[in-house]
Amino acid sequence: MSPSIESRILEIPAGSDPGTQIPLTTIRGARPGPVLALIAGNHGYEYPPILALQRLRSAIDPAALSGTIFMVHVANMPSFLGRTVYFSPVDGKNLNRVYPGRPDGTVSERIAYAITHEVIDQAGYLLDLHCGDGNESLRPYVYQTVTPDAQINTDVARLARAFGIDHILIDRNRPTDPARSLYCSTTAITRGKPAVTIEAGFLGTTDETSVQQIVTGVRGVLRELQMLDDGPPPVANPVFLDPSEVIFSPATGILFPQVERGQLVEQGATLAHITDFFGERIAEVHSSLAGEVLYIVATPPITKGQPVGCVGHIAT
Repeated sequence: MSPSIESRILEIPAGSDPGTQIPLTTIRGARPGPVLALIAGNHGYEYPPILALQRLRSAIDPAALSGTIFMVHVANMPSFLGRTVYFSPVDGKNLNRVYPGRPDGTVSERIAYAITHEVIDQAGYLLDLHCGDGNESLRPYVYQTVTPDAQINTDVARLARAFGIDHILIDRNRPTDPARSLYCSTTAITRGKPAVTIEAGFLGTTDETSVQQIVTGVRGVLRELQMLDDGPPPVANPVFLDPSEVIFSPATGILFPQVERGQLVEQGATLAHITDFFGERIAEVHSSLAGEVLYIVATPPITKGQPVGCVGHIAT
C-alpha cells in the first residue's frame, strides 16, 4: 500500500432545499491495518473537534501508519457556517438525530446518508467527536454504549478507555435498529462497527486544552488499534457514570443555572431556575439523581423540552 494523504470535497446535491459540502481527508498508511473514521462537526458550533482534525491531518505521518483513517472535518457545514446550536439553519433538524439519513430527504438527512455510505460503511471503527455546544458548559467524558453483542461491547470499552478521558458514561439506551439509528456512533454500532462518542470542550470555545485533549485521545486510540506505534496508554482508573439522566426544561424563558460543570449534586438538587421575560420565576429544574454534573446549559435562552443539563451517577 502506498502511503498518502488525500483531501477532497464531497458534494451534497440540492434537493428539496439547497445542497452543501463535506470536507473529507483519507490518510492511507504504509501497511495494512484497521480503518478508523473520525467525525467532527455533526453539531456545527462544536469547534475543538474540527480544529483537532486539522491538527491531526498535518501531524500524522502516513509512512508510520498501519491501516487507513477517514476524517470528516465538518459534517454539518450549514450549521457551522450559520453558527447554530443543535439545529441546521436550513431545515431545522439536528443532524445527530437523523442517521442513517435519506437520499431524498432534507439537507440534514442527505448529509447523514452520505456520511453513512461514504464513511461509516467503509470503516471498521468510529469516533464521533463532540464537545459542549455553544450553550453547554461541559466537563469531558466519553459515551460507552452497551449493546446485546458481547464482542461489540468489549471493543467499545477498549475504545472508550483508549481515548484517555477519565469519565466514562455507560449508555444503555441507544437505538438498536440500523434503519433508525438516529446517532452517528449508533449508526456504526448497529452495523457491527465499534464506536464511541467523545465530549471534550465547552460553550462553543476553542480552548487549547480541549483541542489537545481530542488530539491526544485520537492518538491513544490509534495506539490501541496498533495503527501507530506511539501514543498515550489507556486511562487506568476511569470514573464510570451509570445511570445518567438528561434533565429537560419544563418551560420556555430565561435560564439561570445554579450549578457548575463537574459539580457533585444530591438527588433533588436545584440545577437551574427559569423566569419569564419580565423576570418572574416560573419554574425550577431539579436533578433526578445524585451524581456529577456533566453539562449544564449556561446561556439564558431556554425552550420547553430542550436539555438543561445532564447528571451522571458515579458507579461504585
